[in-house]
Amino acid sequence: MLRVNQVKIKTEHTEEQLRKKAAELLHISAQEILDMNIVRQSIDARRKPEIFYSYSLDVKVKNEDRILHRFRGRENQVSAQQPVLYTFPKPGKKLWEHPPVIVGMGPAGLFCGYFLALHGYHPILLERGKCVEERQRDVEDFWKTGRLNTESNVQFGEGGAGTFSDGKLNTLVKDRDGRNGVVLETLVKFGAKKSICYEAKPHIGTDVLQKVVRNLRNEIVRLGGEVRFQSLVTDFEVRDGRVAGVVINGEERLECGQLVLAIGHSARDTFAMLYEKGVPMEAKAFAVGLRVEHPQSMINESQYGTEDPGSLGAAPYKVTAKGKNGRGVYSFCMCPGGYVVNASSEEGRTAVNGMSYSGRDGVNANSAVIVAVTPEDFGSDHPLAGIAFQRRLEEKAFELGQGRIPAQRYGEFRERVMRKAERWQTEAACGTALQEAVQLRDKERNSEEQPVEPQCRGEYAWADLSGLLPEACSEAFIDGMESFGRQIRGFDRPDAVLLGVESRTSSPVRIGRDETLQSEIRGLYPCGEGAGYAGGIISAAMDGLRVAEQIASELYIES
Repeated sequence: MLRVNQVKIKTEHTEEQLRKKAAELLHISAQEILDMNIVRQSIDARRKPEIFYSYSLDVKVKNEDRILHRFRGRENQVSAQQPVLYTFPKPGKKLWEHPPVIVGMGPAGLFCGYFLALHGYHPILLERGKCVEERQRDVEDFWKTGRLNTESNVQFGEGGAGTFSDGKLNTLVKDRDGRNGVVLETLVKFGAKKSICYEAKPHIGTDVLQKVVRNLRNEIVRLGGEVRFQSLVTDFEVRDGRVAGVVINGEERLECGQLVLAIGHSARDTFAMLYEKGVPMEAKAFAVGLRVEHPQSMINESQYGTEDPGSLGAAPYKVTAKGKNGRGVYSFCMCPGGYVVNASSEEGRTAVNGMSYSGRDGVNANSAVIVAVTPEDFGSDHPLAGIAFQRRLEEKAFELGQGRIPAQRYGEFRERVMRKAERWQTEAACGTALQEAVQLRDKERNSEEQPVEPQCRGEYAWADLSGLLPEACSEAFIDGMESFGRQIRGFDRPDAVLLGVESRTSSPVRIGRDETLQSEIRGLYPCGEGAGYAGGIISAAMDGLRVAEQIASELYIES
């Protein structure tokens, strides 16, 4: 098999045209290509508005050695390729006594459960929230009425927090063992489009992801696994340094020898329980910020050179910068044609996230613009200090919006933050800034182009966000926005909408584990994003798969 890179072709093309293009590059006829598979498809927009796809292909031909000789010294374009085949490990030597118990049914828990069920281990999956169908109804009710179900919401329930997101499926994790590929293939098997296996920036959309999650759960049950909803793990038992059982909803005891903690980054009460039980953990760095909305047409124009990119769909972006105070600032969970959603899970606290449907056809683009924070910012060296830090921000956001999502235009936010930071030292400067703000408002009233309006799931309220984030974060946020305005024209436009607070970017806690993926308490497997070992749907699923492999490599089942 040959790996052929940099096969460039216009976006509107047929499979036959792609085959001919690959043959031209190899200096052979299209008939000599026996088989061809797309490995990767990315967008080349360097000559916008003329847009191309750039492909990496696996091509099977006769006389491969002759072609390889022709491309000697140009292996970056054509090289021999041995496909990476994923292999689940052989069973270990220890007898399987009790079914493995998996806590949480986000990507990590679902994939751990599915692969254990697939190989005969009959896992028990415990989810504190509801099944995805009922969860969807609870979330929609919250967005319409403001009535929060603290156990069934954007954070808690089957599918995890990623279920109500853009459903991005790209990851920076290196895939030496084929886990990334097998995760994507599994998603396709249960309802995702086949193109996610080769798109450079694949996404699935919240509507499709919910169907995939349901199908995956049904297959786990068909394979002999057990799935239990509204089953909150409130305690676990340890005997001779090993896990011996779990307590569900404060009353039911379930014996187990392997307990997988795939609890997600918002399971704050569970983190507290684990800390009290002496499970080693530490506070970790993460990032906080605000959602930023722009017209999707503006992003399309910047990225593709046209407001309507047709079959390419809504354009994404990724931007990074460093604030003058040294803090990293970057876009996170960018949602083309998406919505900002109320992602709260605790009474009296407001958190936001971004979400797109598979069509990505909303009028706005949104992304979190977030600023790095470290344990030094938390005000304590306690392992759970990051959670307390998040809660303080979310309480401020709730108060500002009176339970709704607080929103503010960037121009006003920038003016207020800079004044608080005393960057303007004279009354004249302040007067000029206020005059500019008045001119901006008059321009908005008289302009044919209407200012950006929030596109939300859940009610919003205009508020002053300038004191929401720590001062250093607000200043770095502005530095980042101005830098991004040089990268994407209009990114720092005064009428861009900010909404807050984006506080659940990743887990504020890391639960310790060793090379066997276990805690000091044997049989306890911290797993996925909540435990601090993943950062998105695919990396969490891959970590769940790793834990399933580890459990299987230790246990065997009597035939």
